[in-house]
Amino acid sequence: MAYSDTIDQIAERVDHLLLRHEELQRTNALLTQQVQALSLERDQLKSRLAAARARVDALIERLPTSASTAAPASPEAST
Repeated sequence: MAYSDTIDQIAERVDHLLLRHEELQRTNALLTQQVQALSLERDQLKSRLAAARARVDALIERLPTSASTAAPASPEAST
């Protein structure tokens, strides 16, 4: 009788472990999908950031230098 109880306990434990293993596999699959989605989003944001930086750099290049902005005299100074 004790032998049968021990086997039943082991069988229950094995069943529980198998269920837990399946749950963990499903959770792992979902987390893997989330990591892939977040990696894609991160890469897209990095690309957008690089494009924005390039636009800002281009605008900065178009700004006049401080020497050329200081050169024109105001009309009031010539009178």
